[in-house]
Amino acid sequence: MTSPRGSVKGIREPATLEDVAREAGVSRALVSLVMRQKPHVSEERRARVLAAAARLGYRPNAMARSLASRRSSTVGVLLNDLHNPFFAEIVDGIEQVARDRGYRILLSTGSRKRAGEEAALEAFLESRVDGLILVSTLLSEAKISQAANLAPVTLVSRTSKSPSVDSVLTDDVHGAELAVAYLIELGHRRIAHIDGGRNPGSRPRRQGYERAMDAARLKRLVVPGDFSESSGAEAAGRLLALAERPTAVLTSNDMAAAGAMDRLTGAGLSVPADISVVGYDNTALAQMRQVNLTTVNQPRVEMGRLAMQTVLERIDGGRTDAVSHVTTPTLVVRRSAGPAPS
Repeated sequence: MTSPRGSVKGIREPATLEDVAREAGVSRALVSLVMRQKPHVSEERRARVLAAAARLGYRPNAMARSLASRRSSTVGVLLNDLHNPFFAEIVDGIEQVARDRGYRILLSTGSRKRAGEEAALEAFLESRVDGLILVSTLLSEAKISQAANLAPVTLVSRTSKSPSVDSVLTDDVHGAELAVAYLIELGHRRIAHIDGGRNPGSRPRRQGYERAMDAARLKRLVVPGDFSESSGAEAAGRLLALAERPTAVLTSNDMAAAGAMDRLTGAGLSVPADISVVGYDNTALAQMRQVNLTTVNQPRVEMGRLAMQTVLERIDGGRTDAVSHVTTPTLVVRRSAGPAPS
C-alpha cells in the first residue's frame, strides 16, 4: 500500500480519488462509482475502497461534484440581524428541512445595512448557491429581481412584485390589531406604538395599530424607532417626557419591547402596574422569566420550514408561478400587560 501524497510546510494535502484507487488496488473509475453510490460494484471491492478511503481520510470534493451535477446542494440564507433571536428561530426551521433534504445552508447578514446585504448577496451568487432565502431583507426590489434571474428566491417577512419571487410572512396587520384589542379590553385608552422604521414588517404592524385605534375612536400616538433595544429605550424616554404619558405601549418587536421596559423601570415605573408593554414576535427573549412579555406570536420555526420547502420547490421541481404563504399570528398573554391604572 502507498502513503498519501506529500505535504507542504508540514500540512498534508487532501487525499484524491487517485490516492484511494492506489491504496485499494483498483481503478479510479471504480472508486468514483463507489463514492457516487452506484450499483454494479461487488461488495468485496466496495468494502475495500471504503476502507482505503477511511485510512487516507478521503473526503469527496464538493466543488467538483457540483460542477459535474450543476448543483451545489447549498442554499444561501441572508439575515437582517444576528442579534435578534427571531432570526435564529427562523434558521432552526430552515435547517430542519435542509437536513431532511440533503442540503447545506450558508448564513450571512447585512448587519441591518443595505450595502452589507448587497455584498452578502453577491458572495452567495458567486458561490453558485442553488437558491436564496432572504429574511427581512432591506434589499431593493431591483436587486431582489436581479437575484431571482440567477437563482430561486424566497423572501421571509416581506413580499415582492416580481412574479418569480416567493414569500413567507405573517399577517402583521391582524397581529397588531390583536394586541391593541387586548389592551383596550384591559381598559387602556392611551395606547402608544413604537414604530419599526423601515424594517420589513413594521409598516403593516403600524397599519394594524392605527386601524384598531381608529375603530375604537382613540387617539393615535406613534413614536419613531426600529427593531433594536436601544431604539425601544429611546422611544420610551420620549414617552416619559410627555405631559400625559400613555398607559400602554405596543412595540414593533420583542427587542424594542425589552429596551422600552428597561427604560421605563429605570425611571421608577412598574410594568404593568403603571404602564403595560406588548411586544411582537414571541422570541425566546419574551419567554424569559425576568421579561415575561405579552407579545404577538409569529410561528418562526414554521416560517423557516415553509421558506426552505418553497425554495426547494423551485430548485427541484421547476415551479415557475409565485406563491405567498401567510401564517396567522396569535397573542401570547404573559405579565407585562395588565389593567389600565385608575
